Amino acid sequence: MIGYSSATVMYDRKSRVAGKSKYSLGKMFSMAFEGITSFSIQPIRMITDLGLGIVVFSICAAIYAFYSYITGKVVAGWTSTILSIWFIGGVQLLSVGLIGTYIGKIYVEVKERPRYAIEINDLTEISHEQS
Repeated sequence: MIGYSSATVMYDRKSRVAGKSKYSLGKMFSMAFEGITSFSIQPIRMITDLGLGIVVFSICAAIYAFYSYITGKVVAGWTSTILSIWFIGGVQLLSVGLIGTYIGKIYVEVKERPRYAIEINDLTEISHEQS
């Protein structure tokens, strides 16, 4: 698990004698995706942030569109269509991200990993020092 003490084991890697690797590029990406999503809900939070950013951007664009309407520099129908698509898309991403965050937290709890680890190197030395 990430965060625990680790050690390095040095070894001499010999060249492959059995031909080419059977792992395709797709399998490599799949393994990388599993590694990223197994230890973190950060990708879900990034989607939530993206949804929030799109909603904020669409609100800013709506303010600009209203200003353009007042000054008379608009194309009829285009603004309302685009803004509604951006806003609804952003709200959907935000909603899916929030639900995904809850599901991700449930997933982390279900794995039952300990919240902390205590490492005691040698119990005999501790018991002698206390007596």
